[in-house]
Amino acid sequence: MKIVNVLLITWLTSIATYAQQDRRFVVIHSQGEDNCHTFRIPGIAVTNKGTLLAVYDMRYRSRRDLQGHMDIGLSRSTDGGKTWESPRPIMDMGTQGGLPEDQNGCSDPNVLVDKTTGEIFVSAVWTHGKPGTHQWRDKGSEPGLKLSQSSQFMVVRSKDDGMTWTTPENWTTKLKNPAWYLFAPAPGNGITLSDGTLVMPTDGRDETGSPFSNLMWSRDHGQTWTLSSPARSDTNECAVAELSNGDLMLNMRDNRNRNDKTETNGRAVSVTSDLGTSWKVHSSDHGSLPEPVCMASLISHKLDDGRTVLFFSNPRTNSKRRKMTVQMSMDDGKTWNKKILLDETGGAYSSLVMVNDQTLGILYESSRADMVFQTIKLQEFGL
Repeated sequence: MKIVNVLLITWLTSIATYAQQDRRFVVIHSQGEDNCHTFRIPGIAVTNKGTLLAVYDMRYRSRRDLQGHMDIGLSRSTDGGKTWESPRPIMDMGTQGGLPEDQNGCSDPNVLVDKTTGEIFVSAVWTHGKPGTHQWRDKGSEPGLKLSQSSQFMVVRSKDDGMTWTTPENWTTKLKNPAWYLFAPAPGNGITLSDGTLVMPTDGRDETGSPFSNLMWSRDHGQTWTLSSPARSDTNECAVAELSNGDLMLNMRDNRNRNDKTETNGRAVSVTSDLGTSWKVHSSDHGSLPEPVCMASLISHKLDDGRTVLFFSNPRTNSKRRKMTVQMSMDDGKTWNKKILLDETGGAYSSLVMVNDQTLGILYESSRADMVFQTIKLQEFGL
């Protein structure tokens, strides 16, 4: 029996699929694999054909943020996340401008599937030069549009279910206000609204260098985009979801929580009924969703009976990045009455997706590996 158990454990490990607390998970990447030191910053979406697309930073030399040698990578799954294709870079700026790869890093991917056309957009931020800097601090990104001044808003697209991708397109000049220090996609996922409008959560640093969260939208399948007004100040990475009445909710990482560890610690939450021309603070703002200052994920799903359910994931503490938890709301985020803990000792950035009508999926940074994928049946939430 002992030999059988050992063989079984060896086999399970070899396919990078495990079970902990009766919940299986699939390892997308462990540190040092694929000639890559670390995978970070997950985003996930499902295509019109049902293929899962996982995107992330491939950080070749260290865990550190930009600037550094890193590309945007992709893994595909055609069986609901049970198995995944090997990681491959889809946004690699190489040695642009004659500078080495560690001065041409790309980071913070966002994946958006146009549910009408099937086209897929993966966006990210590219920093050229500026060794030893960070786009969110000081002069890591500056006012202006030039490569020597500002981090760039980059996009690759696919029309064949994520099999092949365009060369990187630079959208900086058509999106960024030159007075701003930074304009970038928020890591995670964008959405297609019920009327076909494409919406991508975004963030940046204004003309004073202060961070903000907003969104951008398109009604012509991504040919042109309109930027919303900032939803909040001193916030950055954010997630967007469509509510039951068609309004949009923007759920934001808030820098104020670095110092606030009281009952008012929590995600900043705002809603808009006009695609971000105006915003209102939501009742769940600061207090309902504690955070240790970290990226999080929010998605909405329409049930068969017509009700709208929200799912939210983050490390549910106000101090350290641990206790990766998925929560559910049936009242447009006013209350979060069901919680499922996935990782007691770990968890940081995460991205949620509906694998199918009855299954929720999550891609996240875990205590078990750089990047893991898990599924949760909706019946576990009582649905």
